Amino acid sequence: MTFALDDGDEMQQVERAQRAAFERFFIAVERKAFRIAQLELRDEDDALDVVQDSMLQLVRAYSARPEPEWKPLFYRILQNRVRDLQRRRRTRGRIFAWWPAHRHDAEESDPDPANAAESPLPGPHAQVELGESMSILGDILAQLPERQRQAFLLRNFEGLDVAATAAAMGCTEGTVKTHYSRAVHTLRAALDPEAAT
Repeated sequence: MTFALDDGDEMQQVERAQRAAFERFFIAVERKAFRIAQLELRDEDDALDVVQDSMLQLVRAYSARPEPEWKPLFYRILQNRVRDLQRRRRTRGRIFAWWPAHRHDAEESDPDPANAAESPLPGPHAQVELGESMSILGDILAQLPERQRQAFLLRNFEGLDVAATAAAMGCTEGTVKTHYSRAVHTLRAALDPEAAT
């Protein structure tokens, strides 16, 4: 004996399937998106906020769109959120430039014993080297024009193809290729001046 699903049950199944699809999508992009935002904003907390806001905006505004469109849409939202935060920072910097800085001298102790556990990350020397390399790369990326930086990050950190990068940036594929090529040339010249000649 089989039972027909009523409209309410069908709707719940569709909603569950869509929620599962979004979860898979966000799991697949969250680390790279966070790294891109971190390189752009140079602050982990701000990067995390921007990525979360972008995920929420994608679900709210584009949940009816087909799944293949989510990635370019998500990265376009992410870039817009990054730009908005950068603008707010510049405005805040101009407004509060005269305000005296306050520092907290007392360090707070971390009561969570899990934070004292041994880390699976590479040793301190490897972390320092990696941190220095990423800092140098971040400094060079920060000097690139915004569109070159976007093209480079979306192509290399997220692995988007030219078409998806163009959709995320809101430009043509030819423009993406131009910005990406210029970014790569500038980065090569900065990282290895002998190779660029």
